[in-house]
Amino acid sequence: MKNLQIFIITLILIFFSFNNFSYSQIGGNNTYEFLNLPNSARIAGMGGDFLTIKDNDITLALSNPSIITPEMHNHLGFCFVDYYTDINYGFASYSRTFNKLGSFLATMQYIDYGKFDYADETGVRAGNFYVGESALNIGWGRQLDSSFSIGSNLKMIYSSLESYKSFGLAVDVAGSYNNTEHQLTISLIAKNIGRQLKTYNSGNNEPLPFEIQLGLSKRLKHLPFRYSILFNHIEKWDLTYEEADEIETDPITGEVIEDSKLADFGDKLLRHIVIGGEFFITRNFSLRAGYNYQRRQELKVNSKISTVGFSWGFGFRITKFHFSYARSTYHLVGSPNYITITTNFSDFFVKKNN
Repeated sequence: MKNLQIFIITLILIFFSFNNFSYSQIGGNNTYEFLNLPNSARIAGMGGDFLTIKDNDITLALSNPSIITPEMHNHLGFCFVDYYTDINYGFASYSRTFNKLGSFLATMQYIDYGKFDYADETGVRAGNFYVGESALNIGWGRQLDSSFSIGSNLKMIYSSLESYKSFGLAVDVAGSYNNTEHQLTISLIAKNIGRQLKTYNSGNNEPLPFEIQLGLSKRLKHLPFRYSILFNHIEKWDLTYEEADEIETDPITGEVIEDSKLADFGDKLLRHIVIGGEFFITRNFSLRAGYNYQRRQELKVNSKISTVGFSWGFGFRITKFHFSYARSTYHLVGSPNYITITTNFSDFFVKKNN
């Protein structure tokens, strides 16, 4: 009963966050957007957001701290992403469990935007500068009983954009329900609750990319396949954004042609949903794929839609290391490459029998 009460309190905190931040906007209206970048090739390959899979994968725990488990003790994970042009970013995570305190996850993340030239209004160059952002994340997770778990992240954020510096602090709060018999996991997450402690410009305090997410994953009983369904930005219904040249008008009257109410409802609903799947070829090799409708609608080129919004990847294990790779199509200009490596330090120390 006590564990259930703790879990309910966690859910109340999440919905309390919703009541206080429901006015938040998305898409360029927030600072520290790099916090939402996929930190795992497995996540990127299955839609590019977060996952509710509870199988002790350390790279999934940053975006969903309620799946931090004691079985991750002494695990280490790295992720590197070859993003666009000269931009790249990465993560390094390590987990440790303490009997009385719970399980902890420390993650250092960074994004390097590359080198830029100083230039005046006439184009005369005067040196160069670098731009980057980073965050130190301390995650905590605790199993309340056989079904319920909770977790949270504390994020200390630093951003350097030429001579403009900013510091921020944020937290994530999450709760999960896990049914081992049916191999089903459901998670509810409120992320990036916080504010800037030091702004880029005095008096201009910018909001953080707050979001509430709900997700589930289930592995099928008679087929080596797991599916994932995610619901993003449930704190805000309308996520649509249209450029002026994308609005369809009647060529004779000039009136805007609007979609039917059903089509409009379906479009708004699908923008919240990310789907993914994982097919286990063997015990040590799996294929992954995902589809993000919102990304496809925002970044497609109508004359050549291609595979924008789709992602794919694979994972395999060799001796003591697990490797994952993924590609996610954001635009026709190219697809980022995601590479993840994880291992368990404990596997390198074999106990000797006396």
